[in-house]
Amino acid sequence: MVYETENRTIDDAVARVLDGGMIDRTDAIALLAQPVDDLAAAADAVRATLGDGTVDACSIVNAKAGSCAEDCGFCAQSAHFDTGIETHGFLDPEEILAAAKRAEADGAQRFGIVVAEKGVSKQKRPEEWADVLRAVRLVRDETDIEIDASLGLLTREEANILADEGLNHYNHNIETSPRYFDEIVSTHTFEDRLKTLRRAKNAGMDLCAGVILGMGETPADRVDAALELRTVGVSSLPVNILNPVEGTPLGDRESAAISKTDLIKTIAVYRLLHPTARVRLTGGREVNLATDEQHWPFEAGADGLLTGDYLTTGGQDAATDIEVIERAGLTPNMAVNEFDPERVKTTANHDGADAAVESRADD
Repeated sequence: MVYETENRTIDDAVARVLDGGMIDRTDAIALLAQPVDDLAAAADAVRATLGDGTVDACSIVNAKAGSCAEDCGFCAQSAHFDTGIETHGFLDPEEILAAAKRAEADGAQRFGIVVAEKGVSKQKRPEEWADVLRAVRLVRDETDIEIDASLGLLTREEANILADEGLNHYNHNIETSPRYFDEIVSTHTFEDRLKTLRRAKNAGMDLCAGVILGMGETPADRVDAALELRTVGVSSLPVNILNPVEGTPLGDRESAAISKTDLIKTIAVYRLLHPTARVRLTGGREVNLATDEQHWPFEAGADGLLTGDYLTTGGQDAATDIEVIERAGLTPNMAVNEFDPERVKTTANHDGADAAVESRADD
């Protein structure tokens, strides 16, 4: 395929990607300076050529909420900050299964079990570890959707056990670039996160790892984060947009420190850096983009989303998300969970909610 825009920077990058090559850091930073319409159209052409024309939906459950000992500056669930959220220990595995079945009915292709802590520890909390494994087995055996989990830092043994139990995907966001990470988190390191990602991948799980945009990082930081994710090898790249939570160090902002134009440009460059991964719109999209704007990222290379409620706040219903997908000229993915989009649009809680959304936590 030959793609031409009369913009040499964009055309050269697209040609290289479609020929099976890779763009580098210099290319990516130069692309962020190009006109948004040309860049979005080029990224969409790459997605159309290398993708399947669908948008993949995942859903999550907050399986253990709050009281986290880590100090991630964006997170409402950190015990370091007074955010007023409700906390609870690990849910009964049957409750997690019920949430998975609701996600399946709404058309999700994968379902994530998420905890708020540094890491689910087989050694330190054996009873909780046993409940995690039981929840994985229940979702594996009683639904058709794939199983994802965000359980924090893992040992090699834990990663191998989870993979053997049938966990398909492991989520562990790196949040930002190595340079900027220490500005956001001090209780663990960027390398800690990479170690867990490598362990999960070596155990045989696909990786779902991404970023939060709008925390004060530079455009170069956004590129550097994506390059780190390319090095480790992700199949899904969640793109969160900061939704400031009162009580957190980043909570005094009225909105994320990234414009809509720069958001779309970043999505497009992520598509070119990760031409075959699912670039997934997740936390913060509803509060940073109006419902009638949410199709823009999917016209700039995105092809995944997180639907339904988030960790400490309500999200957007499946009916609205299907309409966003269709507005972008795409169709919902049904690779592992076939469903009727029209039925979902008439039966889902279609209230157009644009409640505040927090990033998917992994600490």
